[in-house]
Amino acid sequence: MDVALTLVTAPIWLALMLVTAAVLAAELRGNPFFLQRRIGLHGRPFTMVKLRTMRHPLPGEEDHYHVEDFKTFVFAPPDEPNPRITRIGAFARKTSLDELPNLFNVLRGDMSLVGPRPEIPEIVVQYPPEYHRRHDVRPGIAGLAQVNGRSDLTYDETATYDLRYVDNHSVLTDLSILLRTIFRVAMGSGAR
Repeated sequence: MDVALTLVTAPIWLALMLVTAAVLAAELRGNPFFLQRRIGLHGRPFTMVKLRTMRHPLPGEEDHYHVEDFKTFVFAPPDEPNPRITRIGAFARKTSLDELPNLFNVLRGDMSLVGPRPEIPEIVVQYPPEYHRRHDVRPGIAGLAQVNGRSDLTYDETATYDLRYVDNHSVLTDLSILLRTIFRVAMGSGAR
C-alpha cells in the first residue's frame, strides 16, 4: 500500500516538492535538502530526507537534546519560537511540505506512510525502556500522535499515542490516520 500510494501520487508530490525546494533554495541561498540520522524499525538507524526550513546555526545556537523529563518535554514550545526558522521554512512546516522528501524514504523501505515519527539518536538513547517499543513497527510520515496534537503534545503523550498505534495498527487504522492527516495539514493544526 505504501509504495502504491506513493507512486500513484508521485506527479503531485514531486511537483510540490520541487517548487518548495526551489523557493527554499533561493531563500537559504543554498541546498534546500536536509539529511538527518533517525532510528527506524528494530532500532536500526537510517538517513531521513527533508527540506531544510532553518538556516545553519551560528556558534552557540546549536541544538541540544538533553531531556530532563519526558512527561513535560515539548520539542517546539509555542512560547519559544526558533529564530533560525526562515519565513518560507515556517510556511513549509505549517503545511508539512518539508516532509515531502520523506516519500523517498518510503520508496526505499526505511519508512511507511503511517507509523510513529522516527526519532534522532540523541533522544532515543535517553528513552525509558517502554518507549523502545515504538521501533517494533516501521516509522511513518503520518502518525496517531500527529493527528491528535502534533507539536502541542508532550513527548510522553506522543509516545503514548505511538505505543497505542504499535498495539492496534491495521490497514483501516492507517487509512483513517492518512485521511485525518490531510485534514490536520489543511487546517495547519499543531504545526511549528
